[in-house]
Amino acid sequence: MKSGDYGYQKELGDVDFDEAVERVTEALSNEGFGVLTDIDVKGVFKKKLDKNFRDYRILGACNPNLAFNAIQAEPDIGALLPCNVVVQRSEDGGGTRVTLLKPSAMLAMVDDEAVGDVAEDADARLQRVLESL
Repeated sequence: MKSGDYGYQKELGDVDFDEAVERVTEALSNEGFGVLTDIDVKGVFKKKLDKNFRDYRILGACNPNLAFNAIQAEPDIGALLPCNVVVQRSEDGGGTRVTLLKPSAMLAMVDDEAVGDVAEDADARLQRVLESL
């Protein structure tokens, strides 16, 4: 697992793209997250721009309990939700990579201890998601 300033990444090697999306969705579910949105970036680019692009999906994941706690602490925090998860075919076409938003990085903008606690919980859950892939 690799970590950046705003997210966590994991290379899945030669795992089929659709299988990777299924694995990610199941792993998210195991940590209490549901997928609220599923954006097929490849399809959008083709339809709107007539551009070819590699397989690339953005999954908007939400854990209702964590979202509830965050919104209770900071009512406008919804502007920073849900947690986005990117599943993409590597640029060279040889593998699949998963990148998860690091909630603590996103929610660091909010100076509220309760929100910080939610972010830490979400971080730990999403790290477990990647570890399980």
